[in-house]
Amino acid sequence: MFRKIHSNRDPRDTLYSELKKEFRVYANKGNQIGRYIAFKYHKLLFGAMITLMAVSALTAVLLHHAPAPQEKVKHRSETAVIRNGFDHILAANAALTLTIRLRNQVDSISAKKQLTKTDSLTLIRALDSLQHIQLTLPH
Repeated sequence: MFRKIHSNRDPRDTLYSELKKEFRVYANKGNQIGRYIAFKYHKLLFGAMITLMAVSALTAVLLHHAPAPQEKVKHRSETAVIRNGFDHILAANAALTLTIRLRNQVDSISAKKQLTKTDSLTLIRALDSLQHIQLTLPH
């Protein structure tokens, strides 16, 4: 099922270097045109830059909305705070217990030399469960 694939490509060739080789002609042409325009119309470009900065600043000032008034926070009783804290502790304990059980299962499956289809599915489910626990664990 899993077979090692051999490649004869040069390890120094990267995606960036191949793209650079392919599009170098167009990039150089665009660079030359850009330099020509910047040299010939430098005053126009400077004026456009200043105008765009002024429009941006004006837009930021005019469209800045006042912050919405915050609602008053209701005071919770101390027992609710304590109960909420215990709930967090119990949830963390349950998540930790499940994490330990899943880690043991993953370790025992990954120690095998060959995996069957059921082993692979069990391993995938266990890893997904571990990831879900990690995402939902209260911080």
